[in-house]
Amino acid sequence: MDGALILIQILNGLQLGVLLFLLAAGLTLVFGIMDFINLAHGAFYMLGAFICATLAIWFDSFLIAVLLAVPITFVIGVVVELGVARQLYQADHLEQILATFGLILIADTLVQMIWGPQGMTFALPEVLNGQVQLLYGVEFPVYRVLIISVGLLVALALYLVVSHTRTGMLIRAGASNRRMVEALGVDIRMLFTLVFAAGAAMAGLAGLMIAPITEASIGMGNEILIVAFVVIVIGGIGSVQGAFFGAMLVGLIDTLGRAFLDDLLGLVLSHQAAETSAPAISAMLIYILMVVILYFRPQGLFGVRAS
Repeated sequence: MDGALILIQILNGLQLGVLLFLLAAGLTLVFGIMDFINLAHGAFYMLGAFICATLAIWFDSFLIAVLLAVPITFVIGVVVELGVARQLYQADHLEQILATFGLILIADTLVQMIWGPQGMTFALPEVLNGQVQLLYGVEFPVYRVLIISVGLLVALALYLVVSHTRTGMLIRAGASNRRMVEALGVDIRMLFTLVFAAGAAMAGLAGLMIAPITEASIGMGNEILIVAFVVIVIGGIGSVQGAFFGAMLVGLIDTLGRAFLDDLLGLVLSHQAAETSAPAISAMLIYILMVVILYFRPQGLFGVRAS
């Protein structure tokens, strides 16, 4: 295989991985701390994309759009937590699933009413439209390098917050024993709101970063949310570290599988059989990975084994 092509696909896998991490980090904290299954988490991904696209067109500035879209998505997360999610924390998981599925339908309908049924696209500034020179003389889009860099910086910042601050200590304690944290006098409701809204903001950041490459479209968060759930199951529910490594693993395997699996199968199968079977098998690779990991570690790679 061509080394340059492999490098490009690895970078594409890292890009997918950081986007999945931004989605999965908030999702795993909400699930781990609140025991709350939020199927509507992908709606924040979609809203971040649409809000950023709108602001970028209004202000003719991608930077201003990003600086405004992230806090707006945070505020939307606060509103959703106070108005809907908080009422469901004591409900069983089936009720949470049904209620948040209803939120998906509401979010998709509202987006269609506000922005219309068509997707939205917007142009990146000229400085982000170029190519950067990498190893083997490979050129890779500057904006995709920016996505990877921002994702890694957010991952580092989240690690520092969770591991080296008092708020992070409370988050970790809440994930381990929510009732004990509440008994110690911590305002658990405020903590829940903060975690939920921060997760919404990170999902919105992921959505707005991918929007210039694809587009902001209705339902764009629903499909990637399924993969994000796979990430948190692989990494371990409630573990930010697990979300990061799970996202990187899933991103690389999914991207490399789609790029090279047909060539690998061609070594043992006919050309036609390899081309026919490769797309189906590559689509299943991350789910096969999840099954294998759960067989050996039911709690996930970084999850805490239940006692």
